[in-house]
Amino acid sequence: MAERQIKSRERVAERGEVFTAEREVNAMLDLVKQETERIDSRFLEPACGTGNFLVEILRRKLEVVRRQYQKQLGELELQTTIALSSIYGVDIMKDNVEECCQRLHGIVCNWYSEVHPLQKAPSQKLADTWSYLLHRNILWGDALTLREPVDAKATIIEKQNAKPITFSEWSFIRDMVIRKDYHLAALVQAQSASVPFVKNDQGGEVYLPPEPINEYRPIHYLKIATYYDTKH
Repeated sequence: MAERQIKSRERVAERGEVFTAEREVNAMLDLVKQETERIDSRFLEPACGTGNFLVEILRRKLEVVRRQYQKQLGELELQTTIALSSIYGVDIMKDNVEECCQRLHGIVCNWYSEVHPLQKAPSQKLADTWSYLLHRNILWGDALTLREPVDAKATIIEKQNAKPITFSEWSFIRDMVIRKDYHLAALVQAQSASVPFVKNDQGGEVYLPPEPINEYRPIHYLKIATYYDTKH
């Protein structure tokens, strides 16, 4: 079946929406191949569409997880969750965002069943954890304004008051995870500042993020969905 690169001519005309073909996706990702094969290396696609880039990044990370942890079920589940938590996307079309989340979730669940056929499928807690992470990391937003999209007829005040895009950073300490929330605008501003790095103990440079807008206590990673649903 031919790759689908457009959803409709109307969307191409209105938004310039054309999805990147698989060949081009792989060629571009091969330029940073080492990073795509680091399980915890974070990626953000600011116009993710239905996830062509994110799908390939996830597949590469999962292949590393399979090679290293296939015989250790508990570690495989943890490392798969870490891989998924490192993938971020933004798209201005709400249906693309939902399709991207569903697509990535389906890929990781099917992959899990193939790697561990005796398990047949991930546990409900694990599947819910993956779903929650994806819906926190793949967001509806305008990557130009760094806010949620507003109607074209919105006033200047309404545009200025649009909800900012807010991402969660997931930091794992073994099977415990710490969530910190940041406005994307603050992250972009910090990265473009004149001195965005500090020296570590080895003399290397380390990126210094802005202060988070929210920070949560450490919890077991399989409690992500149930715990945060009562918070945000």
